[in-house]
Amino acid sequence: MGSMGKAGQVLREVLTNYGISQNKLAIAMGVRSSVIYRWFNERIDPTGDTLVRIVEALKEIDRDAAREFVRQYLGEIVEDDTD
Repeated sequence: MGSMGKAGQVLREVLTNYGISQNKLAIAMGVRSSVIYRWFNERIDPTGDTLVRIVEALKEIDRDAAREFVRQYLGEIVEDDTD
């Protein structure tokens, strides 16, 4: 299984669990909410640099949410790679 949509899936879960709106994240990142929407619905994947910006924005909103995003996203990458 490729990682397409993985970031969006984790992002959706974290924002939902922590009650953070797509708009709030968009404002914290300085991007349009339509961009967040496309990640959220797995239309496009954020790039590596953007992932860092997502984590930084989440940290401003809720440090636990940022930790959870990293743990879920990277945790699964690390697990997927162990064949």
